[in-house]
Amino acid sequence: MTTIDTTWYPRPIAPRTRLRLTTRGRRALAFVVALPVSVAMVIAVISGGSALAGREGGAPEGTFSAVVVAPGDSLWSIAERVAPGADPRDVVDAIVRLNALDGAGLQAGQSLAIPTDYAPGR
Repeated sequence: MTTIDTTWYPRPIAPRTRLRLTTRGRRALAFVVALPVSVAMVIAVISGGSALAGREGGAPEGTFSAVVVAPGDSLWSIAERVAPGADPRDVVDAIVRLNALDGAGLQAGQSLAIPTDYAPGR
């Protein structure tokens, strides 16, 4: 029969050494880290423009009418003029979306598309 020995022997503790990177090691580590980042940046620059939406694909013909902006006009005044019975906030939102406007600034002589839901004479 065998016996189980319960005597505990401490393991020798290995001396701890500090990690020392030489100049060559630091350069190699920096290269290994910088290479994937550089490759990702190059790929992003090369293919980055293809994800932008273009403004050339607009609404189909016949789904809007045009209004020319007069001096002193604002989106609000145009909305009240073309759709007096509708809520001007909804009309302004529809005009901004249809014309892909960045802000509320308009220029005299600018042509704006008005959705047929709010077109004058409807």
